Amino acid sequence: MRIHNKMCWSRALHTGWLLLLVQLLCLEAVPISMDKTKVQEPEKKAEEPPASVDTGLHYDRYLREVIDFLEKDQHFREKLHNTDMEDIKQGKLAKELDFVSHHVRTKLDELKRQEVSRLRTLIKAKQDLEGGNDIAVDHQALLKQFEYLNHMNPHTFEVDDLDRLIKSATKDLENFDKDRHEEFKKYEMTKDHDRREHLKTLDEDERQKEEEHYEEMKKKHADHPKVNHPGSQNQLKEVWEEADGLDPEDFDPKTFFNLHDSNGDGFFDEQELEALFTKELEKIYDPTNEEDDMVEMEEERLRMREHVMNEVDSNKDRLVSLEEFLVATKKKEFLEPDSWETLEQNQAYTDEEMREFEEHLVQQEEDLNQKAVDLQNQRDELERQQEQLNAQKIELQQAVEHMERLKTQNVEPPPEVHVEGNAIPEMHAVDDQLHPEQEAQLQGHDPALQVQQHTPQDHHEQHQNVAQQGLPQTHQDLPPGHQEAAHGQHNVP
Repeated sequence: MRIHNKMCWSRALHTGWLLLLVQLLCLEAVPISMDKTKVQEPEKKAEEPPASVDTGLHYDRYLREVIDFLEKDQHFREKLHNTDMEDIKQGKLAKELDFVSHHVRTKLDELKRQEVSRLRTLIKAKQDLEGGNDIAVDHQALLKQFEYLNHMNPHTFEVDDLDRLIKSATKDLENFDKDRHEEFKKYEMTKDHDRREHLKTLDEDERQKEEEHYEEMKKKHADHPKVNHPGSQNQLKEVWEEADGLDPEDFDPKTFFNLHDSNGDGFFDEQELEALFTKELEKIYDPTNEEDDMVEMEEERLRMREHVMNEVDSNKDRLVSLEEFLVATKKKEFLEPDSWETLEQNQAYTDEEMREFEEHLVQQEEDLNQKAVDLQNQRDELERQQEQLNAQKIELQQAVEHMERLKTQNVEPPPEVHVEGNAIPEMHAVDDQLHPEQEAQLQGHDPALQVQQHTPQDHHEQHQNVAQQGLPQTHQDLPPGHQEAAHGQHNVP
């Protein structure tokens, strides 16, 4: 589950850029008055500076590189020593950028160009994922998500860039805890919702057994040793004794601070503080137990760290200095704290929040169902169009095949003539008989020629016509002296 992964990752979220700005101030270890026969501090290598702390911000690399180069400038380094945290937050330190060396400014310009290029790549990727290349995207709206850079000037690093970087980092880090609490609340509501939905699928007997098992797990989880108030003397002494292996009677706050300032920078950052609560959390949570949820353990760790920060971090820079720590150990709350209420005693959400959450889930389900219907309709339409295209393709193929057959039938190649040696190929006789139209053209429509070309059948028909008109068929039937006349009539053109 996404929420589960993010909550498990929450322990890795570290302090903000403020630690990065001030970590150079306290590289030397704080002197400690102690009986070295009883307590032996771990050896620290002075030549190894404290490691840079990952803020967890998406622009953490850029932030750390900018700070590293600024610290190389002597003027800026001196100003950093003499500027309090409120002035840094208000942007007063950013104005000192005008006085850094040319080499540092040149390197900062290069870093900014690289970061702008990286962000443009991210924006393009986001555009492709969310809308596609054919959908207009408001690039200015996307750029607002990266307010730590002045995008109107992508080439040089100016005072405005440092001011934006400081304010954005401060704002983002302050919202981290709030966002993590909201994620945990959604996680808890989702878990409870899924459990109740599962109960609806069971019959009466199984539902009762499931409810009994749930109540039993809740009781087992609540049955644990007393949890000390985070940051109290009892809680720190328990760490001193069990984690450090030292005599609780020899507890010394200054020595304790140095033992657990793991990077030796003179501050307790958020990660170092959260590490102090591991022993208390082990009283409540065991990863091998069914009733213990490790996501809830990380939320409990966050609550403890926030509580100590609120009580000890007097300048609200998200760091606990040695001085702040020692002042806190002298307060009444350190010696006589109130009891600590764990998560099972404080529900993460209200009934109203649960109701709104379930309504939101119902709306989400309806939207998903509608999208599924729309997608199915689109699929059906695409399949219909594909079928039409396939039918048209088949018809076109058939038409092409038909044209090929017609072409093959109408155009046949002439027979091949095989000639051996000097032999003359045999010529086929040409029909001398002319077409009647050709004969008429050659004879110029001459009636005399037409008469000469009458066939015997035509001549017989002509005699029949004469007989029908009452004329004798031969000259022998005519009286004497009339044969010549008849003959002459036949010769009249």
